[in-house]
Amino acid sequence: MRNPLNSFIENIPPSGIRKFFDLVTDMNDPEVISLGVGEPDFDTPWHIREEGIYSLTKGHTFYSPNAGLKNLRVEISRFIKRHYNMLYDPVDEIIVTVGGSEAIDLCFRAMLDPGDEVIIPEPCFVSYKPCAVLAGAVPVVIDLQEKNEFRLTASELEAAITEKTKLVFISYPNNPTGAVMEKEDLEEIARVIIEHDLFVLSDEMYSSLNYSDKPFVSIASLPGMRERTIVINGFSKAYAMTGWRLGYAFGPNNIIKQMLKIHQFAIMCAPTTAQYAGIEAMKNGDEDIVMMREEYDRRRHYLLARFKEMGLDCFEAKGAFYLFPCIKQFGLSSDEFAKRLLKEQKLAVVPGSAFGASGEGFIRISYAYSLRDLKKAVERIEKFIESLKNAECNRS
Repeated sequence: MRNPLNSFIENIPPSGIRKFFDLVTDMNDPEVISLGVGEPDFDTPWHIREEGIYSLTKGHTFYSPNAGLKNLRVEISRFIKRHYNMLYDPVDEIIVTVGGSEAIDLCFRAMLDPGDEVIIPEPCFVSYKPCAVLAGAVPVVIDLQEKNEFRLTASELEAAITEKTKLVFISYPNNPTGAVMEKEDLEEIARVIIEHDLFVLSDEMYSSLNYSDKPFVSIASLPGMRERTIVINGFSKAYAMTGWRLGYAFGPNNIIKQMLKIHQFAIMCAPTTAQYAGIEAMKNGDEDIVMMREEYDRRRHYLLARFKEMGLDCFEAKGAFYLFPCIKQFGLSSDEFAKRLLKEQKLAVVPGSAFGASGEGFIRISYAYSLRDLKKAVERIEKFIESLKNAECNRS
């Protein structure tokens, strides 16, 4: 019998994040604490949920326009202006998608021809390379360095560019490292992009979760970059709306138009109920963002201080809700460290290798969990590290 499967799909490995999530599920142990999934522990704010519920009672259960409800796109445009001082036309420069993940897929498929190269700095979220492959493109990986706080440098980008390069993918604040890029960093990257006539896909899903003293800056706001940048954002992280599956993209009309074409055929439209909730989030959710960001920041400071106390190396990540401590001193691979931590201390984290080869020697810890759980988790990490150190002493 002929193989019924697509060879590209067969050769794409499953998500390393879900691998450990499944291990926790299979253990079925109530004592296990998981810091592995990047999902806010807050409920969606009530006023946002209420608007979704109200839309159902009013019978708003029909298809929306393919690009999304006009009112939602208007509010997204206002949000972009209010927070990032950029102007985008809600009619033809914004598209509402089923989460940020769909927007990434749409962008790759709309922009990349087979054989085009897309530069993807790693460590990065697990879907970027597979989406590029599914679009027929060739991912070209840049291994980011801890010494640079996992920021992309202009020299690294320059070295990766070939005559086939078309698109550069950036994602800051970053998942899994928590790294941020400040305006000065982005200006150097923009210079290289413009010089080589390239395009940028900027995943800014965590842009509202920035703890740096300097405000978040989108690369699209820099001179010469608006016309060559697609920006991805959404509601999952900023408003604790992961299950609503609502995202959006904005950029030049000629690119958005082609993304919309794919969206029409593959998806039709984002969930209507979620879109009505999204309107409320955009209009009246700024205070919710501030409240959650302040709580995440408290957790970030707590973990960084405790890691320092126990001698666990970790650079000060200033974005998202992840830390990326280095575990190289213990002589275990990231996968081995994470598996043993789960088995011996019933604590789940994600090995850094799940996010690319340059993530080896690190683990990703999400602090989108209660401070109570984080305190328990830190105690278990400390016990595990002590056991590793004691075992090393005994061998010596």
